[in-house]
Amino acid sequence: MVLQVLKENGDPVRRGDVLVRLDQTSIRDNLQSAEANVRNATQSLDQAERNLQRLKTLRASGMTSLQAIDDADVRLNAAQSELSASKARAVLARQQLDRTMVRAPFDGVVSERKVSAGDTASIGKELLKVVDPNSMRFAGRVSADKIGMVSIGQSVSFRINGYASQEFRGVVTRVEPSANDVTRQVEVLIGFVGAKQPAVSGLYAEGSIETNSAKAFTLPESALVRSGDKALVWRVKGSTLSRVDVALGARDPRTGNFEVRSGLTDGDIILRSPSSSFKDGQSLELVSAKPPDSAASAASATTGT
Repeated sequence: MVLQVLKENGDPVRRGDVLVRLDQTSIRDNLQSAEANVRNATQSLDQAERNLQRLKTLRASGMTSLQAIDDADVRLNAAQSELSASKARAVLARQQLDRTMVRAPFDGVVSERKVSAGDTASIGKELLKVVDPNSMRFAGRVSADKIGMVSIGQSVSFRINGYASQEFRGVVTRVEPSANDVTRQVEVLIGFVGAKQPAVSGLYAEGSIETNSAKAFTLPESALVRSGDKALVWRVKGSTLSRVDVALGARDPRTGNFEVRSGLTDGDIILRSPSSSFKDGQSLELVSAKPPDSAASAASATTGT
């Protein structure tokens, strides 16, 4: 029976901290009985040894038979076996008594309390769940037609519900050898990389496995001006604003930026949030940003590298 629960959900614990106290009454009685049996078995063994030695002495004088010595030897072996069994029962009882103090197996946080004082505790019944935040991992599923592109060690970026503004990084640590019987998807385990980890487990997440990479110019959606199927940007060169047509590639699902395949070179300065009133060849002046206005200035122009 549960006597006391010392930790609640969300409480941090250290390895060895007592989490739950169980009733020791019956187990302590068993220990006392086992220890008494050990004492009795020890006395019986001592008596059997003395009896055997006495009979051997009498045999040397021809005052006893070999059968009596054999019988004494059998009783000695039985006493030794009983003592060993009694000691084993005592050790088991001590272990059970120690287990009435349920302790944290490692440093972590209590994630789920499943019992209260007065509840029945039985073998295999969960009492508390303790999780190690540093051992969290992301378990995702990949469709069968894409699993051939996945391998251990690939980088992964993902977002977690409840942490929408944060991006987490990880690497593929394991790919299951079989697909799900119903969905035919393959489970992939992702280990977190870096110190950034969620404080809550069991949340839904969505991520992308980086199967290949390439260097390319990228621009945010806000810097692009769409005109039908074409796209253009406003480039600053010296003190002149010019309109530049660009050929776009794929969109990075992680950042939302678009790949620029042609039209720009390394070092070009591009307006991040162009106005519809700009004209090709228009003159402009770049002004150094003041510290309080740095965020607003940075929003008006950016490099295309």
